[in-house]
Formats: sequence, structure tokens, C-alpha cells
Amino acid sequence: MGDKPAPRTALVTGATAGLGASFARRLAADGYRLVLVARDRQRLTTLADELADRHGVTVEVLDADLATDGGVTAVADRLRSVDAPVDLLVNNAGIGLNRSFRRTDEADELRLLRLNVEAVLRLTHAVLPGMVQRRQGRVINVSSVAGFGPLAAGSTYSASKAWVTNFSESIDMSVRHLGVRVMALCPGYVRTEFHERAGIRTSGSPTWLWLRADDVVADGLRDLARGRAVSVPDWRYKTLATVVRHAPHGLLRLAAGRPKSRE
Repeated sequence: MGDKPAPRTALVTGATAGLGASFARRLAADGYRLVLVARDRQRLTTLADELADRHGVTVEVLDADLATDGGVTAVADRLRSVDAPVDLLVNNAGIGLNRSFRRTDEADELRLLRLNVEAVLRLTHAVLPGMVQRRQGRVINVSSVAGFGPLAAGSTYSASKAWVTNFSESIDMSVRHLGVRVMALCPGYVRTEFHERAGIRTSGSPTWLWLRADDVVADGLRDLARGRAVSVPDWRYKTLATVVRHAPHGLLRLAAGRPKSRE
């Protein structure tokens, strides 16, 4: 009998909550070795111990704030490792703000850009050379249906996610023929800590709009296996994304309205 192939390795950012934790649990169940990245080392260690005990996989933890240069550099260095290459990168970490642009601090806006845009760029840039050399590898950049249009007046979150989606599609076009895939995962409302951390009220949102994190992850991984460059989980959001992409721009502006509570 031949030797068993080495387990694949996945690195997940923002791994201790929401979609990141769901990705970690699903990938551990699928037999991946994991590198989990987040700011809170205690929560990372707790999750790592849980996954190692339940699935018998190796789990590394790397506490890093990806809104800082040092944090991104530490994770980028791990992604460039030749001895322990990463087969799947999930750029999940991200933030939103609960106020419109003219009411936010510049520092908060810059933190959003560093985490939602710069970290995605730098980590993708760090992992791609090794993947291309091996002629295999996958990157999932977590974006949002919000990136398909200005769906909230005064929000810069949608602009950051528009960049993530466009970036992912563009890079995928450049590496697909080399055996590497890059995909933007664009969910809508997901039951996670994201909105609570941002101080964004969700009580007025219809319950039917909310998705389960595990379902989003399952849909995303299925679309990745199918070779899609953009994944929009759930038929409701597929319909919304189609409408937003093709609706007259003036209609979108009217629908977005004023910032209301975001003021």
C-alpha cells in the first residue's frame, strides 16, 4: 500500500467567531490541518483544543491584529512557509462601522480599509507564489452582497467589499490556468457577532433574510469546488445580487436613501 497523502492545510482569519469559526469547524471535519488567526489568543486556544479533540487534526494558533502592519506581516510570513505550505486561505476577518462616513473618525475608516482591503491584498499576495509553484491552491475572500452596489447611504463598508469582489475575480482570471483558484464569497445577513461588534442594529431586518453561518460556508465550499469565481449563497441573495447588479443606478440610490440611524 502506498503512503497516505499529507493532510491539506487551511489558514482562516477571524477564526474565533461567525463565518470564521464555521469555516474552521467544517474544514477540521473535512480533515484539514488548521492555522487559526484572530486577535484573542485565549479564544483561539479554546477553539483549537476543541477541534483537535473532536477531529484529531493539528491546529496552530496565531494571534494577530490584521489591522496592524505587524499583524499582517506575521500572518504573511506564515503563508510564505515552504516547509508547511497552506493549501487553502480563507480571508474572513473584516469589520463594519455603525455610522455614516461624515460621522466616523478617520482612524476608524482607515482601520476598516486596513482590515477589509489591505490585509486581503497582502495575504493573498503572500500565499499565491507558493500555490502557483505547486500548481494547486485555493483562496476564499469573504466579501458581501453589499459590494454589488451602494446599498446603505454613507457606508464605506460596501465600497470595501466591492474592492474584495473585483480583486478576487481579477486575480482568479490571472491564476486559474495555473491550477490556482481565487473566489469571492458574497453572503447577505448572517447570524454572527459581526453586527453586534459594529454596533449595528438588526431588529428591523426581516427574519427570512438571515442565513446560518454553517449554510453559507457549505455553499461557499461547494461553489469553490465547482470553479466559481463569485459565490452568492442562497437563492434569495442570488436574486438580490442580480437585481442590484442590473438595476438602474438612480434606483439604487433611491433605495439606499439617507443614513437614518447611521447618522
